[in-house]
Amino acid sequence: MLKHSKNSLFDEINTHILEDKTPSEYFNEISKTSLFREYPFELLYKLKQTEQSPKHHPEGSVWNHTMLVIDEAAKVRERSNDIKAFMWAALLHDIGKPGSTRIRKGRITSYDHDKLGSSLVREFLKEFTSDTVFIDKVSALVRWHMQILFVVKNLPFGDIESMKKEADIEEVALLGLCDRLGRTGTNREEEENNIKVFIKKCKEY
Repeated sequence: MLKHSKNSLFDEINTHILEDKTPSEYFNEISKTSLFREYPFELLYKLKQTEQSPKHHPEGSVWNHTMLVIDEAAKVRERSNDIKAFMWAALLHDIGKPGSTRIRKGRITSYDHDKLGSSLVREFLKEFTSDTVFIDKVSALVRWHMQILFVVKNLPFGDIESMKKEADIEEVALLGLCDRLGRTGTNREEEENNIKVFIKKCKEY
């Protein structure tokens, strides 16, 4: 494997998430390099060491989940109105989990990882680009990706009004679908129906 600089690795990652059919194959290889343990790529490397609730994520670590999500995202990226922002959001959507994961009453939780993740996305991307429109889009998608669950289940964390001001509902829904499908043992029909319910509720709000 060629020796990378930080910027060349960012550009290479960008190419793979935009073009590969299964981007996870590339990431599982590049994550073995020493540069992936350096800032800011270490924010992704930490996903490997962050466990999740076996009940909700039988696939294991946040890294395993993220790899499934980006492969799902690659299947539907042509449906996005901003493929670059969508794919980067898929890659970075759970970047807040290492800093928010706790054991509470014997359960693994990651409360507010969406909010922390939104902030970390800005830190990560500002290392490589000054395109604020792009950064804002990715950050917003990460910030609101949990709303599918909150809105569909009528949880108090749902905030359709704020979400609609900051993000494209259709893009949030597309990312949310990939997030839900990016775990082992999911029911695709059930998850696709949840997305339809989410979009309907958001449009009716």
